[in-house]
Amino acid sequence: MAIPPSYVDLGKSARDIFNKGYGFGLVKLDVKTKSASGVEFTTSGSSNTDTGKVNGSLETKYKWAEYGLTFTEKWNTDNTLGTEIAIEDQIAKGLKLTFDTTFSPNTGKKSGKIKSAFKRECLNLGCDVDFDFAGPAIHGSAVFGYEGWLAGYQMTFDSAKSKLTRNNFSVGYKTGDFQLHTNVNDGSEFGGSIYQKVSDSLETAVNLAWTAGSNSTRFGIAAKYKLDSTASISAKVNNSSLVGVGYTQTLRPGKGHCMNYVTYFTYIHHKENLWYLRIHVQLFPSSE
Repeated sequence: MAIPPSYVDLGKSARDIFNKGYGFGLVKLDVKTKSASGVEFTTSGSSNTDTGKVNGSLETKYKWAEYGLTFTEKWNTDNTLGTEIAIEDQIAKGLKLTFDTTFSPNTGKKSGKIKSAFKRECLNLGCDVDFDFAGPAIHGSAVFGYEGWLAGYQMTFDSAKSKLTRNNFSVGYKTGDFQLHTNVNDGSEFGGSIYQKVSDSLETAVNLAWTAGSNSTRFGIAAKYKLDSTASISAKVNNSSLVGVGYTQTLRPGKGHCMNYVTYFTYIHHKENLWYLRIHVQLFPSSE
């Protein structure tokens, strides 16, 4: 029996068809390198062409495979420092424990979180604890799987208020080329999605959402088609007459250092019958 996905990854295949391959108003650069000693460096920078805001981040990661340890240091342009230590498959097989802290020197604000995840056949459990002086918040999730069927539950308990602040349920079905996902969030938001891999080149998705107390239903369809091994085109439309079209091209594919050049052409159609064209360009070297 396979290990089911975590709760946040339920319905991810359909969401990726709707979200990946579209971008506008953003220039982004990602650089990933790895030293001879095994230290991984990830640098990211982005500029919003609408607001002019520039964001950047730097992450270093070192894995001590012999002891199942991973050390991660993070910094961003908001001057927030982060440290993460994770240990996996050492205390028990399938168990991962993570201690995550952040500190802002400008404000003196500190935060800490302990994360735990346990994965076995037919079962995927998670429990995170956010530390706060007013009282910790406990986030829990569980996903059970059997012969393709999936059932999940997600909750957040605020100990300061002594009440549940999140209460979500999900049911789905997953096979190799077909996925069905439904969810109820806090008893008021209802959603569902369908993902199907029609062929090696074509993927399609449908999503549906409705909020209690509202007469409107949100509906959308999307598709991604691989033109060849280096190019793909994506398209989506929803019931608000918003249309998106994206094109992705990879240059110099292959192993070793390669330069990926991604261009998204996004069309947006508003109800006032006005059409807009925005172009998003993303350039990032990689070492895949």
